[in-house]
Amino acid sequence: MHIGCHLSVADGYAAMGRTALSLQADTFQFFTRNPRGASAKEIDPADVAELNVILRENHFAPLVAHAPYTLNPCSAEKKTRDLALMLMLSDLERMELIPGNYYNFHPGSHVGQGDDAGLQLLHVFLETILPHAKNTTVLIETMAGKGSEIGYTFEQVAEMIRSAGSPDNLGVCMDTCHIYSAGYDVVNDLDRVLTHFDETIGLNRLKAIHLNDSMTPFSSRKDRHECIGNGSLGLDAVAKVINHPALKDLPFILETPNELEGYRKEIALLRGLSAK
Repeated sequence: MHIGCHLSVADGYAAMGRTALSLQADTFQFFTRNPRGASAKEIDPADVAELNVILRENHFAPLVAHAPYTLNPCSAEKKTRDLALMLMLSDLERMELIPGNYYNFHPGSHVGQGDDAGLQLLHVFLETILPHAKNTTVLIETMAGKGSEIGYTFEQVAEMIRSAGSPDNLGVCMDTCHIYSAGYDVVNDLDRVLTHFDETIGLNRLKAIHLNDSMTPFSSRKDRHECIGNGSLGLDAVAKVINHPALKDLPFILETPNELEGYRKEIALLRGLSAK
Protein backbone atom coordinates (compact mmCIF):
# COMPACT_ATOMS: atom_id res chain seq x y z
CA MET A 1 0.00 0.00 0.00
CA HIS A 2 1.02 3.65 -0.44
CA ILE A 3 0.58 5.61 2.76
CA GLY A 4 1.75 8.86 4.28
CA CYS A 5 0.63 11.75 6.44
CA HIS A 6 0.43 15.51 6.47
CA LEU A 7 3.87 17.14 6.79
CA SER A 8 4.97 20.76 7.15
CA VAL A 9 6.78 22.55 4.33
CA ALA A 10 8.31 24.97 6.85
CA ASP A 11 11.61 23.08 6.97
CA GLY A 12 11.80 22.70 3.21
CA TYR A 13 10.73 20.30 0.48
CA ALA A 14 13.59 17.81 0.76
CA ALA A 15 13.13 17.72 4.53
CA MET A 16 9.57 16.52 4.02
CA GLY A 17 10.85 13.68 1.85
CA ARG A 18 13.40 12.65 4.45
CA THR A 19 10.79 12.82 7.22
CA ALA A 20 8.42 10.67 5.19
CA LEU A 21 11.12 8.04 4.77
CA SER A 22 11.81 8.06 8.52
CA LEU A 23 8.10 7.31 9.09
CA GLN A 24 8.12 4.42 6.57
CA ALA A 25 5.85 6.49 4.32
CA ASP A 26 5.98 6.51 0.54
CA THR A 27 3.78 9.54 -0.06
CA PHE A 28 2.75 12.62 1.93
CA GLN A 29 0.59 15.72 1.89
CA PHE A 30 1.59 19.33 2.52
CA PHE A 31 0.00 22.76 2.43
CA THR A 32 1.28 24.87 -0.42
CA ARG A 33 1.09 27.97 1.80
CA ASN A 34 -0.25 29.16 5.15
CA PRO A 35 -3.43 27.06 5.54
CA ARG A 36 -5.28 29.90 7.26
CA GLY A 37 -3.87 32.72 5.16
CA ALA A 38 -2.25 33.46 1.82
CA SER A 39 1.49 33.74 2.45
CA ALA A 40 3.80 31.15 0.90
CA LYS A 41 7.38 30.14 1.63
CA GLU A 42 9.83 31.18 -1.07
CA ILE A 43 10.91 28.15 -3.07
CA ASP A 44 14.57 27.15 -3.33
CA PRO A 45 14.97 25.29 -6.68
CA ALA A 46 17.85 23.21 -5.30
CA ASP A 47 15.67 22.12 -2.38
CA VAL A 48 12.87 21.02 -4.72
CA ALA A 49 15.37 19.24 -6.97
CA GLU A 50 16.61 17.27 -3.96
CA LEU A 51 13.04 16.26 -3.12
CA ASN A 52 12.49 15.08 -6.70
CA VAL A 53 15.54 12.81 -6.37
CA ILE A 54 14.19 11.39 -3.08
CA LEU A 55 10.79 10.74 -4.68
CA ARG A 56 12.29 9.05 -7.71
CA GLU A 57 14.90 6.92 -5.94
CA ASN A 58 12.45 5.71 -3.29
CA HIS A 59 9.53 5.03 -5.64
CA PHE A 60 7.07 7.37 -3.96
CA ALA A 61 3.44 7.39 -4.98
CA PRO A 62 2.10 10.80 -6.08
CA LEU A 63 2.19 13.51 -3.43
CA VAL A 64 -0.89 15.51 -2.47
CA ALA A 65 -0.46 19.26 -2.13
CA HIS A 66 -3.36 20.88 -0.29
CA ALA A 67 -4.80 24.31 -1.02
CA PRO A 68 -5.26 26.67 1.95
CA TYR A 69 -8.56 26.59 3.80
CA THR A 70 -9.06 30.27 2.97
CA LEU A 71 -9.62 29.37 -0.67
CA ASN A 72 -13.36 29.66 -1.37
CA PRO A 73 -14.04 29.71 -5.11
CA CYS A 74 -17.84 29.87 -4.71
CA SER A 75 -18.03 32.67 -2.18
CA ALA A 76 -20.74 35.32 -2.50
CA GLU A 77 -17.99 37.95 -2.39
CA LYS A 78 -16.08 38.62 -5.60
CA LYS A 79 -12.90 39.61 -3.72
CA THR A 80 -12.87 36.19 -2.01
CA ARG A 81 -13.35 34.41 -5.33
CA ASP A 82 -10.61 36.53 -6.90
CA LEU A 83 -8.25 35.61 -4.04
CA ALA A 84 -9.02 31.92 -4.56
CA LEU A 85 -8.22 32.26 -8.25
CA MET A 86 -4.96 34.09 -7.58
CA LEU A 87 -3.81 31.56 -4.98
CA MET A 88 -4.60 28.51 -7.06
CA LEU A 89 -2.93 29.89 -10.18
CA SER A 90 0.16 30.65 -8.11
CA ASP A 91 0.10 27.19 -6.54
CA LEU A 92 -0.26 25.44 -9.88
CA GLU A 93 2.81 27.33 -11.09
CA ARG A 94 4.69 26.06 -8.02
CA MET A 95 3.48 22.52 -8.65
CA GLU A 96 5.23 22.52 -12.03
CA LEU A 97 8.48 22.10 -10.04
CA ILE A 98 7.26 18.69 -8.80
CA PRO A 99 5.44 17.40 -11.89
CA GLY A 100 3.12 14.42 -11.86
CA ASN A 101 1.61 15.08 -8.45
CA TYR A 102 -1.79 16.15 -7.11
CA TYR A 103 -3.26 19.46 -5.93
CA ASN A 104 -6.27 19.00 -3.67
CA PHE A 105 -8.81 21.69 -2.77
CA HIS A 106 -12.10 22.11 -0.92
CA PRO A 107 -14.79 23.17 -3.41
CA GLY A 108 -16.00 25.80 -0.98
CA SER A 109 -19.14 27.18 0.65
CA HIS A 110 -21.91 29.07 -1.10
CA VAL A 111 -22.58 31.11 2.08
CA GLY A 112 -26.30 31.50 1.56
CA GLN A 113 -26.53 31.59 -2.23
CA GLY A 114 -27.66 27.97 -2.51
CA ASP A 115 -26.01 24.85 -3.91
CA ASP A 116 -26.85 25.63 -7.55
CA ALA A 117 -25.30 29.09 -7.39
CA GLY A 118 -22.22 27.66 -5.68
CA LEU A 119 -21.84 25.00 -8.37
CA GLN A 120 -22.13 27.59 -11.12
CA LEU A 121 -19.40 29.74 -9.56
CA LEU A 122 -17.18 26.69 -9.20
CA HIS A 123 -17.76 25.91 -12.88
CA VAL A 124 -16.39 29.32 -13.85
CA PHE A 125 -13.45 28.83 -11.48
CA LEU A 126 -12.49 25.41 -12.86
CA GLU A 127 -12.77 26.60 -16.45
CA THR A 128 -10.23 29.30 -15.61
CA ILE A 129 -7.67 27.32 -13.63
CA LEU A 130 -7.57 23.88 -15.27
CA PRO A 131 -5.69 24.99 -18.42
CA HIS A 132 -2.86 26.02 -16.07
CA ALA A 133 -2.60 22.54 -14.49
CA LYS A 134 -0.19 21.26 -17.13
CA ASN A 135 1.68 18.57 -15.19
CA THR A 136 -0.58 18.40 -12.14
CA THR A 137 -3.92 16.72 -11.52
CA VAL A 138 -6.37 18.91 -9.59
CA LEU A 139 -8.42 16.98 -7.03
CA ILE A 140 -11.86 17.95 -5.72
CA GLU A 141 -12.16 16.79 -2.12
CA THR A 142 -15.40 15.14 -0.99
CA MET A 143 -16.85 17.17 1.87
CA ALA A 144 -18.87 16.43 5.03
CA GLY A 145 -21.66 18.92 4.24
CA LYS A 146 -21.27 21.22 7.23
CA GLY A 147 -22.83 24.65 6.93
CA SER A 148 -23.15 25.69 3.30
CA GLU A 149 -20.40 23.47 1.88
CA ILE A 150 -20.83 22.08 -1.59
CA GLY A 151 -19.27 18.80 -2.75
CA TYR A 152 -20.83 16.62 -0.03
CA THR A 153 -22.72 14.40 -2.48
CA PHE A 154 -21.25 12.35 -5.28
CA GLU A 155 -23.82 13.93 -7.61
CA GLN A 156 -22.46 17.41 -6.89
CA VAL A 157 -18.88 16.30 -7.48
CA ALA A 158 -19.93 14.63 -10.73
CA GLU A 159 -21.61 17.88 -11.83
CA MET A 160 -18.40 19.83 -11.08
CA ILE A 161 -16.41 17.48 -13.30
CA ARG A 162 -19.02 17.38 -16.07
CA SER A 163 -19.44 21.15 -16.18
CA ALA A 164 -15.67 21.54 -16.48
CA GLY A 165 -15.73 19.35 -19.58
CA SER A 166 -14.46 16.19 -17.83
CA PRO A 167 -10.77 16.95 -18.47
CA ASP A 168 -8.08 14.36 -17.77
CA ASN A 169 -6.39 16.64 -15.21
CA LEU A 170 -9.39 16.76 -12.85
CA GLY A 171 -9.96 14.03 -10.25
CA VAL A 172 -11.29 13.35 -6.76
CA CYS A 173 -9.80 12.90 -3.30
CA MET A 174 -12.18 10.91 -1.10
CA ASP A 175 -12.08 11.66 2.62
CA THR A 176 -13.35 8.73 4.70
CA CYS A 177 -14.41 10.91 7.64
CA HIS A 178 -16.17 13.37 5.34
CA ILE A 179 -18.17 10.88 3.31
CA TYR A 180 -19.24 8.93 6.41
CA SER A 181 -20.41 12.20 7.98
CA ALA A 182 -22.17 13.09 4.71
CA GLY A 183 -24.23 9.88 4.81
CA TYR A 184 -22.20 7.33 2.85
CA ASP A 185 -21.98 4.22 5.02
CA VAL A 186 -18.42 2.98 4.43
CA VAL A 187 -18.62 1.04 7.71
CA ASN A 188 -21.51 -1.29 6.85
CA ASP A 189 -21.75 -1.06 3.05
CA LEU A 190 -18.44 -0.04 1.48
CA ASP A 191 -19.13 -1.94 -1.74
CA ARG A 192 -22.43 -0.13 -2.28
CA VAL A 193 -20.79 3.25 -1.62
CA LEU A 194 -18.05 2.54 -4.16
CA THR A 195 -20.56 1.26 -6.71
CA HIS A 196 -22.51 4.49 -6.28
CA PHE A 197 -19.29 6.49 -6.70
CA ASP A 198 -18.41 4.55 -9.84
CA GLU A 199 -21.86 4.95 -11.37
CA THR A 200 -22.02 8.66 -10.50
CA ILE A 201 -18.45 9.92 -10.93
CA GLY A 202 -16.34 6.99 -12.14
CA LEU A 203 -13.67 5.22 -10.11
CA ASN A 204 -11.15 6.26 -12.75
CA ARG A 205 -11.47 9.78 -11.31
CA LEU A 206 -10.56 8.68 -7.77
CA LYS A 207 -6.88 9.50 -7.32
CA ALA A 208 -6.26 9.69 -3.55
CA ILE A 209 -7.81 8.91 -0.16
CA HIS A 210 -7.74 11.02 2.99
CA LEU A 211 -7.79 8.20 5.53
CA ASN A 212 -9.39 9.47 8.73
CA ASP A 213 -11.59 8.12 11.48
CA SER A 214 -14.43 10.36 12.72
CA MET A 215 -15.23 11.88 16.11
CA THR A 216 -18.90 12.17 15.17
CA PRO A 217 -21.54 9.56 14.24
CA PHE A 218 -22.76 8.51 10.83
CA SER A 219 -24.49 11.23 8.76
CA SER A 220 -23.62 13.94 11.32
CA ARG A 221 -22.61 16.48 8.65
CA LYS A 222 -19.64 17.35 10.91
CA ASP A 223 -15.96 17.50 9.94
CA ARG A 224 -14.13 16.16 13.01
CA HIS A 225 -11.22 13.85 12.28
CA GLU A 226 -10.17 11.18 14.78
CA CYS A 227 -7.16 8.88 15.09
CA ILE A 228 -7.44 5.58 13.26
CA GLY A 229 -9.52 3.05 15.22
CA ASN A 230 -10.66 5.54 17.87
CA GLY A 231 -13.74 6.92 16.14
CA SER A 232 -17.11 5.97 14.71
CA LEU A 233 -15.61 4.25 11.65
CA GLY A 234 -13.41 1.91 13.67
CA LEU A 235 -10.40 -0.20 12.78
CA ASP A 236 -12.28 -2.96 10.95
CA ALA A 237 -13.85 -0.48 8.52
CA VAL A 238 -10.51 1.24 7.90
CA ALA A 239 -8.91 -2.15 7.17
CA LYS A 240 -11.64 -2.85 4.59
CA VAL A 241 -10.96 0.50 2.92
CA ILE A 242 -7.20 0.03 2.58
CA ASN A 243 -7.59 -3.53 1.29
CA HIS A 244 -10.49 -2.96 -1.10
CA PRO A 245 -9.48 -3.95 -4.66
CA ALA A 246 -10.72 -0.62 -6.06
CA LEU A 247 -8.76 1.44 -3.51
CA LYS A 248 -5.68 -0.46 -2.33
CA ASP A 249 -3.26 0.96 -4.91
CA LEU A 250 -4.17 4.62 -4.30
CA PRO A 251 -2.12 6.96 -2.08
CA PHE A 252 -3.63 7.08 1.43
CA ILE A 253 -3.02 10.29 3.38
CA LEU A 254 -3.52 10.44 7.15
CA GLU A 255 -4.98 13.71 8.45
CA THR A 256 -5.57 12.40 11.95
CA PRO A 257 -4.92 14.57 15.04
CA ASN A 258 -1.32 13.43 15.55
CA GLU A 259 2.27 14.51 15.91
CA LEU A 260 4.98 12.65 13.97
CA GLU A 261 5.30 9.82 16.49
CA GLY A 262 1.54 9.23 16.31
CA TYR A 263 1.72 9.11 12.52
CA ARG A 264 4.63 6.66 12.73
CA LYS A 265 2.49 4.30 14.84
CA GLU A 266 -0.54 4.66 12.57
CA ILE A 267 1.51 3.98 9.44
CA ALA A 268 2.98 0.86 11.04
CA LEU A 269 -0.50 -0.25 12.16
CA LEU A 270 -1.96 0.19 8.69
CA ARG A 271 0.94 -1.53 6.96
CA GLY A 272 0.32 -4.45 9.30
CA LEU A 273 -3.36 -4.52 8.29
CA SER A 274 -2.59 -4.27 4.58
CA ALA A 275 -3.05 -7.49 2.63
CA LYS A 276 0.23 -8.64 1.16
